[in-house]
Amino acid sequence: MSAPRPELPTLPVTFRPTLTRVVLLSVGLAMFLVITVVALTLERLNPGERASFVFVAALFFGVLALLSRPRVSADDTGVTVVNLTRTRRLAWQEILRVNLRSGDPWVFLDLSDGTSLPALGIQPGLAKERAIRDARALRALAETRGTGSDDTASGA
Repeated sequence: MSAPRPELPTLPVTFRPTLTRVVLLSVGLAMFLVITVVALTLERLNPGERASFVFVAALFFGVLALLSRPRVSADDTGVTVVNLTRTRRLAWQEILRVNLRSGDPWVFLDLSDGTSLPALGIQPGLAKERAIRDARALRALAETRGTGSDDTASGA
């Protein structure tokens, strides 16, 4: 028995791990504030040392902000996959299959050029049910708008 067909989301739509993003940015901001306050309150530090504390705090925040960047945006013409350091635009016809198998850390897109593209914007880490819903919605969009098919044994 297969899962019920999900409703197609209204385009444009963006999928992102919202809870993960909130946690990463909150922790990053808290770390930045704590380290900066410590740097400013320690009396024995000279200005250069204070600046280095603030720089390290900003570096930590930057890394966590980078980790919170992934998203998958779909519109009428295709999908934009934003991962940690790269952004890739795909036409609907390039996406053959949307996979989120049990144990996968995120969605994988099987592409017409024979490669597979990780889409970190849909990840079951902290919100598994939402990730499964998002993966099903993206799969339905790919099947409706592109050349995708639903002949995998994947869990989503």
